Amino acid sequence: MPRTGLIKDQKGATAIEYGLIAALISLACLIAFQMLGLSLAGIFTTINDALNR
Repeated sequence: MPRTGLIKDQKGATAIEYGLIAALISLACLIAFQMLGLSLAGIFTTINDALNR
């Protein structure tokens, strides 16, 4: 009797794919910030200053 349940279960594969997509988007954002000369600390400082007005 073949076990087809293992082949059809793709929930783990979907979670891994979403994780890889999130990692690639994060990497692209970091590269873009570095290319534009933006620092994450500077961005948060600007946001903080704007909220404290």
